[in-house]
Amino acid sequence: MVHGELWTLKEFFVYPNEYIYWSIQIVMYPFMTGLVAGAFVLSSLYHVFGVKELKEMARFALVFSFALLFAAPMPIVLHLQHPFRGVNVFLTPHFTSAIAAFGVVFFTYGAIVASELWFLYRKHFVEIALPLKEKQDKSLFEWIKFVIFCTLTLGVYDLSEESLKRDEKAIKILAGVGIPVACFLHGYAGFIFGSVKANALWMTPLMPVIFIMSAIVSGIALCMLTYIIVMEVRKIRIKSQRKPWMMSLEEVKGAEISVIRITAKYLLLFMIFAITLEFLDLVFRGYTAVKHWDILRSVIYERDFTKIFILQYTLGNFIPFIIFLIPGLTIRRAIIGLVLALTGVFMMRWNVVIGGQAFSLTLSGYMDYIMPIIPHNWETFKEGLGGALSIFIMPFVLFWIIAKIFPVFSPERAK
Repeated sequence: MVHGELWTLKEFFVYPNEYIYWSIQIVMYPFMTGLVAGAFVLSSLYHVFGVKELKEMARFALVFSFALLFAAPMPIVLHLQHPFRGVNVFLTPHFTSAIAAFGVVFFTYGAIVASELWFLYRKHFVEIALPLKEKQDKSLFEWIKFVIFCTLTLGVYDLSEESLKRDEKAIKILAGVGIPVACFLHGYAGFIFGSVKANALWMTPLMPVIFIMSAIVSGIALCMLTYIIVMEVRKIRIKSQRKPWMMSLEEVKGAEISVIRITAKYLLLFMIFAITLEFLDLVFRGYTAVKHWDILRSVIYERDFTKIFILQYTLGNFIPFIIFLIPGLTIRRAIIGLVLALTGVFMMRWNVVIGGQAFSLTLSGYMDYIMPIIPHNWETFKEGLGGALSIFIMPFVLFWIIAKIFPVFSPERAK
């Protein structure tokens, strides 16, 4: 059976070898890499630009970006018919193609984030390792903990004021260098689509910039949403496990509305850029009316009208924009706005990837992607709802594990 035949619905005149080859995993790929870039940009607002109100959120976003990094290439791996060949992108990276360049950019960005995390939490590693090093009779758990944290120190135990200042300087430099690398990590996905001359929907020089701006929106939105949920759950758990007189104010405060409001302002700024660019692209297409515009117009304004103008622009852009624009933002209103903003960015990816394959090269036929909900084999699982949910859940599991080493909720142990 041909790849894509299981979930492609054809209408009118379509070539026999035409199918929706790029399915939900190719939608998830730019969506996940966008979350990585957006989360890193959020963390850099404090480390580079010195927005002190975002200190706690910046630490949270940096660790979350590191967790998202491991999930970013997984949609491509699952989509490949021979997934073990995917490692060649990392083993033999080069710049002769945008896909091949991913290996270079991915490893560069990973090294930057890992280095920044090490400088940020080096003091914490040393403070854990030194007492364990001096302890004589260690339990098995303490031995494991000792080996892990001694390894993470990399043999650097200097906690002098001069050494800590050098760490802060290194963090700022790495964060500054990491911003363009993070943007390029996701911008090249837009470059791939924008350079496809055979597809009228994808071919536009604005595509990389649109991808980057919407990526920052999605990354900030997911970090804010995850931060709110984790902090509120953590507050409830502490309250249920301890007596009132055993709890400090810091432990039970939950998500601070002041942090959410200041972060929402930056989210609103990038939403303005993203919405402006998307509408500029839409107006430009209609004004120039380039080749294939007739069938492209039928897809945008007729067949995919609900997906583009209702789900993406109205629910995903305008409503959250109004929610964050109205003064007096609350936690509940922020959650609704963040969920809608993430939905809007996801629908933008969907409309680009799936919508770009919706019309046949005959210019007289259409194709629809019927996403498999209930899988009946491995192919329909990984190219359906199950595979998409698995990719989306993966960074949250990794974040829970990584947070055991990097204390995102202990400000006194990090700079």
